[in-house]
Amino acid sequence: MRRLPAPDPGVPDSRSATRYLLWLIRRSRLTVAAAALLAITWMGCQALVPAVVGRAVDAAVDRDATALAVWAALLLGVGLVQAFTGIARHRFAVTNWLSAAFRTVQVVVRQANRLGSTLPRRLDAGEVVAIGTSDITHIGSAVDITSRGMGSLLAVITVTVVLLHTSVPLGLVVLLGVPLLMSVVGVLIPPLHRRQRSYRDRQGYLTGRAADLVGGLRVLRGVGGEATMAARYRAESRALGAAGVHTARIESLLEAAQVLLPGLFLVLVTWLGARFAADGRITVGQLVAFYAYAAFLVAPLRQLTEAIDKMTRGHVSGRRVVTMLRGRSDLVDPPDPVPLPAGDLVDPVSGVRVTPGRLTAIAATDPAEAAGIADRLGRYADGATLGGVPLAAAALSEVRARILVADNEARLFSGRLRADLDPYGTGALEKALEAAEATETVEALPDGPDALVTDRGRCFSGGQQQRLRLARALIADPEVLILVEPTNAVDAWTEDRIAGRLRAARAGRTTVVCTNSPLLLSRADRVCFVADGRVVAAGPHADLLTAEPGYAGLVRRGNGSASDSGDAEKSGDAETSGDAETSGDAETSGDAETSGEAGEDRS
Repeated sequence: MRRLPAPDPGVPDSRSATRYLLWLIRRSRLTVAAAALLAITWMGCQALVPAVVGRAVDAAVDRDATALAVWAALLLGVGLVQAFTGIARHRFAVTNWLSAAFRTVQVVVRQANRLGSTLPRRLDAGEVVAIGTSDITHIGSAVDITSRGMGSLLAVITVTVVLLHTSVPLGLVVLLGVPLLMSVVGVLIPPLHRRQRSYRDRQGYLTGRAADLVGGLRVLRGVGGEATMAARYRAESRALGAAGVHTARIESLLEAAQVLLPGLFLVLVTWLGARFAADGRITVGQLVAFYAYAAFLVAPLRQLTEAIDKMTRGHVSGRRVVTMLRGRSDLVDPPDPVPLPAGDLVDPVSGVRVTPGRLTAIAATDPAEAAGIADRLGRYADGATLGGVPLAAAALSEVRARILVADNEARLFSGRLRADLDPYGTGALEKALEAAEATETVEALPDGPDALVTDRGRCFSGGQQQRLRLARALIADPEVLILVEPTNAVDAWTEDRIAGRLRAARAGRTTVVCTNSPLLLSRADRVCFVADGRVVAAGPHADLLTAEPGYAGLVRRGNGSASDSGDAEKSGDAETSGDAETSGDAETSGDAETSGEAGEDRS
């Protein structure tokens, strides 16, 4: 049996849900074909058992011991083959189920990585969660039922042929009755399809709403909106429950039809067989065989209706997966990407020029303008060049490998802190924590860097999260590191220490810092002063303070009053002793949680 999941899931066919399911079957064609062959043999053996039993009964009635022994031995052989193929079929069926589920998870995660910052605008978080929790189950079941459905169909055909050979009227009953039963069941499929789709849409929406509520719970409590949102969520949850009951009504009818219709069919065939036996048109053994056939047909008929049900569910789930797979990022690779050379990183829109190996700061009158420049320099928006080559002309993977943008929208993930900060085990954790002034924060944890971190790092205050994110960016050690307001949630004493250590940690590497903090600006080799979206002056911090009044006013205003945005956040974090934050600090204005959780984790 092969190992799962497969190293390479392949390129999915996302043109439609049907094509996607067929693609999954093709990717597992060997195991699907093996399961189908085994299912056909398994169901075929079951279909032959009534005929063998009937012949054995006739041999017993005729007192033919030799014939009875032959038919009994044949029955034993058929039973052994049926047992072996049944076990093997089940193993292959589980493999097919897991393969389809794992492959779906792989292509969805890969697509999420490709979409990057575009994902929240293309799809709700609840949709992605629902794909990983419920849709993979239905898709796996749809692939699994393929083999059993083929076996059941062939078994029905085999029984029909045998009955036609023995008794034309009984054979015609089966030949005409089975399509009639399937058509009755088919009437229930379209409304079930619609209700399942509606329920699935509501489920994805409510899952996304739950994620949003958890993320903003502290803010809701702070403004007193917890009760209002809880009431809305309860109402939406009741609506989802009502949609579930609405869907379950059709499902219950389908389940009832799977039992009732084959049962009626069994009664009809048995009654006709008994009349034919009483008239002498068939033997006693044939009557036993007919009854056994009728009883046996209940199983394949149920499996055929089950196949319709599961294929319908799989199709609904496949549509959700295809919707995500067809999403396109705002940034795509060019048809013929070119390699990026070394050289200056330039943003022609603003005029910012970053010299390799230097620490460059960007001070903007409007912080949003600095963030926009950082997006272009990191190719989260087009426009920047490296060594004279547009970043848009290079493969996005190369840009991401060489240029890292770390801002306050980055997140800490749940799990071990060490795995989050240093996932590749570079061994640079200790130095990075020291440079980011986060050593005491980590040492204060019960298990140090091996401590478990809650989702989005909620156990840390805003300042602590910011310093841990900075440490993670330093460990990544990219060729170009772009930091957006890396210290606006810490106190001035801590910021001064970070500024000095950051320069040493990035010595010889290209670093860009978007900030209006004089503590960071004074450590920069070159400062670009941006007003109205354009660079109006550039040079060392001290020279700009003397020569550029607008720059001097910006820096002194940001440093002179706690009412301004630069120091208001610092005063909110209350980091009077570096790492002495308590859990209450996370709810102050220094906590970047309220504005940063919706962004992409760029570090």
